[in-house]
Amino acid sequence: MIKLRNIAKYYSAGIVKTYVLRGIDLEVEAGDFITLMGPSGAGKTTLLNIIGMLDSPSEGEYYFLDQRVHKLNDKKRAALYQKYFGYVFQSFHLIDELTVYENLETPLLYKKIKGGERKSMVCDILDRFQIVGKKDLFPHQLSGGQQQLVGVARAIIAKPRLILADEPTGNLHSAQGEEIMELFRKLNHQGTTIIQATHSEKNASFGKRIIKLLDGWIEKT
Repeated sequence: MIKLRNIAKYYSAGIVKTYVLRGIDLEVEAGDFITLMGPSGAGKTTLLNIIGMLDSPSEGEYYFLDQRVHKLNDKKRAALYQKYFGYVFQSFHLIDELTVYENLETPLLYKKIKGGERKSMVCDILDRFQIVGKKDLFPHQLSGGQQQLVGVARAIIAKPRLILADEPTGNLHSAQGEEIMELFRKLNHQGTTIIQATHSEKNASFGKRIIKLLDGWIEKT
């Protein structure tokens, strides 16, 4: 599904390059459940953003379903993302001007799902996450935990083939966090590929494979 070859990400200041990632080789098969672990600043979020086509590598090759992502323009990358990906952001990334209902509906609009089906899918996910009473509220009216739940619901509503999750339970209390991880496990058993970044050993235990990052490198095991 995914092949990364010698991926590097750096920022230049004059002749000085500051590396965030370097020498990343990674293969992800369909149906994998992979956990990226490492201390803050290890490069986990940057790697997720490159896989999610929200950032571009400075060097290296990225193949997704045999397409050369590193050669695609922004429009084609965005189309791939909208078709196949769901993303749970650490900082939520909800659209401030939209209600909870409208935020959840947005991925379905991108997929051109018809109105009646959209309404049914949004109502189902509101009920599943027990946030029906929040549907007309705006993000700033929600707590951090509630925004996190909406972010997870938005990521899975369109049934993506691949879910990327950056500290997906970081703002949830333990019971909610366990429910989300059990949901991820169920989706994975149904065939959804999942890549999560987390500091949590407990969250990591839900996956099938752990990849440890340190100072932008994958640690050899």
